[in-house]
Amino acid sequence: MERKRSIRRRPKPPFERAKDHCRAFTAFMFSNVGITFLVVLYTIAGSFMFIAIEGGEAGKRKETADKERNETLTRLWEISCCDQNVYLHNKTIYISAVASEIKSYQSKLIERQRKGTVEGDESQWSFSGAFLFSLTVITTIGYGNIAPATDLGKVATIFYAIIGMPLFLLYLSNIGDILAKSFKWIYAKCFLCRICPNIARRRLAREKHKERLRQNDGEDPSESGGSESGSASSYTNDSEIEMEIKQDPQTVTVPITVCISIMIGYILLGASLFKAWEKWDYLDGSYFCFISLSSIGFGDLVPGAALKFNTSVKSYNVVELSFIFCSVYLLLGMALIAMCFNLMQEQVIYKLTNLKKCASQCFKCKR
Repeated sequence: MERKRSIRRRPKPPFERAKDHCRAFTAFMFSNVGITFLVVLYTIAGSFMFIAIEGGEAGKRKETADKERNETLTRLWEISCCDQNVYLHNKTIYISAVASEIKSYQSKLIERQRKGTVEGDESQWSFSGAFLFSLTVITTIGYGNIAPATDLGKVATIFYAIIGMPLFLLYLSNIGDILAKSFKWIYAKCFLCRICPNIARRRLAREKHKERLRQNDGEDPSESGGSESGSASSYTNDSEIEMEIKQDPQTVTVPITVCISIMIGYILLGASLFKAWEKWDYLDGSYFCFISLSSIGFGDLVPGAALKFNTSVKSYNVVELSFIFCSVYLLLGMALIAMCFNLMQEQVIYKLTNLKKCASQCFKCKR
């Protein structure tokens, strides 16, 4: 017996222990907490990757743009400065020469814009700018105000999105589900039991009446009405309501109007914050929040755009904070939208199920 016990207690080989640790680590990473940590870590890793790939090229593009601008200014000066210059004695030739230089410079700007290599501000490929770019890639928002210009950056974006988009969808699914369950618990405990017990009385009375109808399909309608009034009177005590809800708060369905109010409130909250941060009005702020949270991402409004031509250190720090704030707002907001969609789906299924039961009962009565 002692020998058997010693065999059972014998430690596992290192390879088996490593496999157990890997399984435990994988289970944690795909849990609700782990998936959030994994999304943030993946976005941070993408930030450093795109900084390493695109950061140096951004400086080179700025040098090229400065060189082309200075060359254009030099040629314009040469056209205008010399008294013996033939351009000064003929207005038509002078205007034609200046227009030709300006059009040439405009063509270069348009070509760089088309290729995505137009000169940008230094904050674009900073850590916060790259973090926001990485987040817009995996969320499929894609503002378009910043994009990879190098071949390596484009290839890296493709593979980064292939891995990141399913990961973010998993994040939305897990976090949306846990938030929905948490909100249903709060709604059942705080709203139904404390704030509006009358709503709970009526809801529980209806549920009891429907349960009686399901059990006694052949019961007289007048008796059913009596049972409904009896059930309604039996739930006049708040303690009974609370005990009924305590049994299973997840059976409570949240109204669609509450879910829509939560989404509208979050959009208006973001509009107020962006109004103070970006100096937008409420319409632009609400428009930006809706376009971002719905993952449309037109890119006509982007955070930090109003300050990108201001080269002061204070403005640079404001742009950095704006990028970080927008990233946090998107992460929390899209999880909140997923929560509301889960709750609305449950409410729609609940309504359709009741409608189906009512229709089947009406069909039986007609027969």
